[in-house]
Amino acid sequence: MSRRRIALSVAAGVVVLGAAGAAGAFALAHAGEQPPVPANSTARYTAPEGDRDGSLTFVTDVTASSGVKSVKVLAWPENSPFAQKQLTAKDMAAAEPAVCEPSAEDTVRCTYTAEVTASDAESSPRGLWHIAVLATAQDGTTTLNTETSDFTVR
Repeated sequence: MSRRRIALSVAAGVVVLGAAGAAGAFALAHAGEQPPVPANSTARYTAPEGDRDGSLTFVTDVTASSGVKSVKVLAWPENSPFAQKQLTAKDMAAAEPAVCEPSAEDTVRCTYTAEVTASDAESSPRGLWHIAVLATAQDGTTTLNTETSDFTVR
């Protein structure tokens, strides 16, 4: 009788391990289909001062299992038409590209820098601004994050 219990326990263990292996294979297959994911995003705005221009620098890490094809960046003021009407991927078509460099197996570090002149700063709305990011993977999947990071124009 004790041999039968051992045999049943071993058989049950094989079923559990087999199910765990199948779940692991599903997780790996599913991970291969993941869209690009921006993370660790930061924005730094420096206002122009005197005869020195200011700048906007945005940095983000983007991971995509098929590789990252492109990252587009758009800074937009909180009090803009995008606040009432959701920003779309179509709106991002004319956005400027970030420069991306490999930083890990499926991850790139992307940097976007824009010069801000005194004239730009004077004509820009004051207050909170958001950074929108459209990340496109090599397999064509996209992710739009309309508020990846924020900064304030004073």
